[in-house]
Amino acid sequence: MDLSLALQYAIIALLVVASVWVVLKKQFPGPLRKVRIAMALPLLREGNANWQRMLGRWIAPAGSSASDAACGGCSSCGPDKKN
Repeated sequence: MDLSLALQYAIIALLVVASVWVVLKKQFPGPLRKVRIAMALPLLREGNANWQRMLGRWIAPAGSSASDAACGGCSSCGPDKKN
């Protein structure tokens, strides 16, 4: 296999992985969040190397605040505030 064909296969593999990631984020956000947490927790333990903790923070999903709506949308579906 020559270099150009190997490069072509590598680019296609990267595009497939990116496509799978987008589908997982859109269709399965809950299970994907649980997998990311399970992958990040061992890396964030005290005593690990600095690069491992940085990788764990990069993998870990962003924290959700209590004020966000359950759907994570525009927060306009909650009860109306009466002044």
